[in-house]
Amino acid sequence: MDQFDPCKDVRIPFETIEGGVTAANGFRAGAMACGIKNPEVKRLDLTLIVSDTPAVTDAVFTTNKVRAGCVRVSMDHVRRETDIRAIIANSGNANACTGVQGIQDAKATAAAVAKTLGLQARQVLVCSTGIIGMQMPMQRILPNIPELSANLKDDGSDEAARAIMTSDTKPKSYAIRVPCGDGHFHVGGIAKGAGMICPNMATMLSFITTDAKVSKDELKRAVRYAVEQSFNRITIDGDTSTNDTVIVMSNGQADAPAIKRGSEDAMLFRCALHKVMLELAKMIVADGERVTKFVEIRVRNAKTHDDAKKAAEAVAKSMLVKCSWHGSDPNWGRVIHAVGYSGARIREELIDIYFGGSLACKGGLTSTTPVSELEKIVKEPKFSVTIDLNMGTANYVVYTSDLSEEYVDFNASEYSAAVHARRQQGLA
Repeated sequence: MDQFDPCKDVRIPFETIEGGVTAANGFRAGAMACGIKNPEVKRLDLTLIVSDTPAVTDAVFTTNKVRAGCVRVSMDHVRRETDIRAIIANSGNANACTGVQGIQDAKATAAAVAKTLGLQARQVLVCSTGIIGMQMPMQRILPNIPELSANLKDDGSDEAARAIMTSDTKPKSYAIRVPCGDGHFHVGGIAKGAGMICPNMATMLSFITTDAKVSKDELKRAVRYAVEQSFNRITIDGDTSTNDTVIVMSNGQADAPAIKRGSEDAMLFRCALHKVMLELAKMIVADGERVTKFVEIRVRNAKTHDDAKKAAEAVAKSMLVKCSWHGSDPNWGRVIHAVGYSGARIREELIDIYFGGSLACKGGLTSTTPVSELEKIVKEPKFSVTIDLNMGTANYVVYTSDLSEEYVDFNASEYSAAVHARRQQGLA
């Protein structure tokens, strides 16, 4: 963590629990198979998450200037509506680069959900993930929404997590129970993401719910803080998606007291939200498309926060560095060269680099640590790389991965394969 992280000194008395996005009181979820990507493949690909009572909501969306139709619609709904009650999300099709029709399709989906739940369309957020550039198969989505709405469950989180998977190999879910006052509140969520992962945000969807009693303003402050300390700290391949979305809904159904701005409970809530987001973010990196290593990059003692961030992200995104990790090669030279071009203020002769707890580079020169000891560390599926700039007191952390041959093979023909499948079905 860094000096801008107030949670680094806060110990959250939390209990990890089951339930994911439906762990909080008053939330239900459901999922079904609609054949969105391929009607011949029956896998869960449409999910609905609902708060049974009024909820305050905040969301963070992609920084990419090319934004999916669903992102545009959801951004508008978050701006206009104080009581967001539902999220509908699909996998298999991103509804991105689909023009006016894509926006109309997102609006039609929100309206259909609203009709079945007795809501206004602006109370529904719409999210999509999958192939870019293909129109949504609305004929396979809209007819299924009434059944999806009728089968919501208070233990439907696992199905919801599976329905938003694309290249993910496993569902991602996490939830905690936090003592507060004389009661407790819950925070839980699900996420998807495995490729096109890069801050700001990542190529990902994450839906988080809480029953804490929190105001819209306080929720917004907590969400912005938690996203910056979690989803904005991960990178796999340096790409930022058209569909990135993090949504947090709070319905106030916990037996804990209302959270007041500036109070200890407000900090507790902020740190609890950060904990859930960080665990989900780490799961995304660990499940990167065919990656074999999870690496925590720690830059410490930089002159400024911005310098620490630049250095950490340069190392985390370097293709050369990632390839050396994949080969279990403790090549600290590639690490220091990335620091050198990062734009951070440095002095070469002050830089120390550690793999795990072992010194690989001291003062910009090779250390006396045996290479065999360093090799042993980078052969592990999880390890850390610490870069001490010895220039100040600022610190920064980024979570990243290696880059494998399988990653290249996996991403070589995704779009053309999808187009071919649709042509065979007479859909493209």
